[in-house]
Amino acid sequence: MIKVVELVGVSPTSWEDAAKNAVDEASETVRDIGGLDVMNQTAIVKDGVITEYRANVKISFIVEEVRA
Repeated sequence: MIKVVELVGVSPTSWEDAAKNAVDEASETVRDIGGLDVMNQTAIVKDGVITEYRANVKISFIVEEVRA
């Protein structure tokens, strides 16, 4: 069985790093991550400068079966 979770990754440098940070954070508690779908990219702007990149992503992973 495959499960999909939606996350928001953030980075001060790029959308690519924001997506990578979402995977890095998820992989601390989720095993067998098999895919990433970037749904949306946004940014925070202060005084005309992008200060934070955000990537809304869906991460898919295999759910382990519990055998009795």
